[in-house]
Amino acid sequence: MRMFSVLLVAVCMVFVGVAESVYAEGPPGKIVGYAHSKLAAIGNDPIIIKAVQDENAKGKEMREILEMDDKWKAEKGVADYMKALMGNNCAKQLKKIVDADDAIFEIFVMDNQGANVCQTDKTGDYWQGDEAKWKNSFAQGKGAVFVDAVEFDDGLKANISQVSVPVMDGGKAIGAMTIGVLVDKVK
Repeated sequence: MRMFSVLLVAVCMVFVGVAESVYAEGPPGKIVGYAHSKLAAIGNDPIIIKAVQDENAKGKEMREILEMDDKWKAEKGVADYMKALMGNNCAKQLKKIVDADDAIFEIFVMDNQGANVCQTDKTGDYWQGDEAKWKNSFAQGKGAVFVDAVEFDDGLKANISQVSVPVMDGGKAIGAMTIGVLVDKVK
């Protein structure tokens, strides 16, 4: 009987380990489906497209973007230049999207170089162009949906995933956006 109990415990541990590793390997299907069926469409919003077009038209040099990135990361609070990206028309549109869907807790939009255009909350950095969220969703101008792994967020006390989608104009990606998703709220 003792041998059976030990064997049963070992089998349960293997199943728990397999379940945890499957969850850790990638997002659940419901998040992937939600990303493609609902979130990808946000990249076609005319207000967001206009904001990205306007930002791209500025023709910022990478040196300028990296200088702002350094300044952004060094800032302890929320500076006026950050508030501007959280209060422009694009950010107001993002806030409406967040308010309309309990599963979304944040959104930020990036230009064709990965620099922030607008956002609902302060991001950790200004330039996302070196990160998978921008690279995979901008996809060298082709555009693609990228669903990142599920992680537990200590601040939110929830499982979250970041879904990144292209901002599309005329069949071409002109930027990208990342949408913070509360996994357990996705229906």
